Amino acid sequence: QVQLEQSGGGSVQPGGSLRLSCAASGRTFTNYAMGWFRRAPGKEREFVAAITWSGTNAFYSDSVMGRFTISRDNAKNMVYLQMKNLKPEDTAVYYCAECVDNSASYYYAHEYDYWSQGTQVTVSS
Repeated sequence: QVQLEQSGGGSVQPGGSLRLSCAASGRTFTNYAMGWFRRAPGKEREFVAAITWSGTNAFYSDSVMGRFTISRDNAKNMVYLQMKNLKPEDTAVYYCAECVDNSASYYYAHEYDYWSQGTQVTVSS
């Protein structure tokens, strides 16, 4: 059974930075793509970023492009989301997820098989 445990998050002022971490356990982590999604109050869960199993390719939503960076450390079974220049509209519960289908687009929640518990990120002055 795969387990994804998040850490990081919290409250920050607009323009600030936060880093989310996600630790994977249960089986081989290096074979699969990882993604980050978020759900803002009253909104659907949306794609934020994804990274292929090797870390060679990363994908971002338009809303976070240039501000967020996804990375992974396969030796540590970790994936990260570095968030900079945060805006109030980034306020949401953030989730990491694992996709076992390496032919997936990585942009859709239904493509992911395992999910973390989520962590709140609040951007407010």
